[in-house]
Amino acid sequence: MVAHQYFDNQFQPTAPAAPPASPPSPPPKRFRRGLLVAVAALTVAGGAGSGAVAALLVHPTSVAAATVSTPTSALTTSVSSATAESVYAQVSPGVVTITSVVGNGQAIGSGIVLDTKGDILTNAHVIAGARQLQVTLSSGQTVPATLVGSNSGADLAVIRISVPASSLHPVTLGNSSGVQVGDTVYAIGSPFGLSGTLTEGIVSNLSQGGAVSTGASLSGLIQTDAAINPGNSGGPLVNTAGQVIGINNSIESPVNGNVGVGFAIPINQVTQLLPALEGGSTV
Repeated sequence: MVAHQYFDNQFQPTAPAAPPASPPSPPPKRFRRGLLVAVAALTVAGGAGSGAVAALLVHPTSVAAATVSTPTSALTTSVSSATAESVYAQVSPGVVTITSVVGNGQAIGSGIVLDTKGDILTNAHVIAGARQLQVTLSSGQTVPATLVGSNSGADLAVIRISVPASSLHPVTLGNSSGVQVGDTVYAIGSPFGLSGTLTEGIVSNLSQGGAVSTGASLSGLIQTDAAINPGNSGGPLVNTAGQVIGINNSIESPVNGNVGVGFAIPINQVTQLLPALEGGSTV
């Protein structure tokens, strides 16, 4: 995401009351001053490690208005670095890497810890056809997982691991109804198996639609330019308060890689289905 704020003030000095006869007054000078604030944008990508990449959408960031007197360095810190660091510290302990053994190969995806019982939410296409599932926690501990419930039409699934509650760090689910184009967002996950990766961007659009590798046709998706790549699927799209407002799902790309058009399932759609998924429903 790149957000620009530009302040342009032009003025001319007031002419003296009695200009000297000689030499003649020089023409008034024009002064131009500006303030440019750029915030780096990251993109989020959906798609499992198997390389299947489907079309989905993005969302924007908002930058608080600044006055000309505010130093550029202070703006950069308050808008970008400090917020990203605090969000990462808050959310990343609850983001996991999911390895699905499919046939003779494996696929990599991401997931979020829902509770201290060991329930983990991810995309259905991350675990589709898996004969074995493994979850790697943010601590580096890897444990086996079992499928609890899946809805391929919504591309959502819940899996479960058995570890002490102290090892689990549930994330906070937010409210996607208030998301607006331009909002700053962060994606956390395991693109290309690189666990604990944070990318930053904005909400680029809302209510987008697209198809995913499960064959499902999704609608109402959040589009973002936060970098999303294969392996980010199932991971969280987070707002600046550290709340999950979407589940990263897919990207639109001619090269099976991030080009700044990624999609996430709004968390309000997810929470409607969670009780059934956690109860063992498979659709």
